Amino acid sequence: MAVQVLIPTPLQKFTANEASVELEAASVSALVEALESRFPGIRARLCDEGGKLRRFLNIYVNSEDIRFLDNEATPLKDGDEVSIVPAVAGG
Repeated sequence: MAVQVLIPTPLQKFTANEASVELEAASVSALVEALESRFPGIRARLCDEGGKLRRFLNIYVNSEDIRFLDNEATPLKDGDEVSIVPAVAGG
């Protein structure tokens, strides 16, 4: 199942400056593993010490926030687009 992953600018240094990558994954958690396999070290930027996605990251599958789907268990299918969006804070 090939999915397109949109990589935010701050993480592109881990993906050889690629803004978009295509990977095979059946779920969001499997996608994190596929990213780590292809780009060693990126998981530490995406996940905390417990292996859960960091709170300041928003992940969208076809523009749907995974927090309103099945979180990391959200299934992926061929042709899906996954966006990784760092939260922006300030005041």
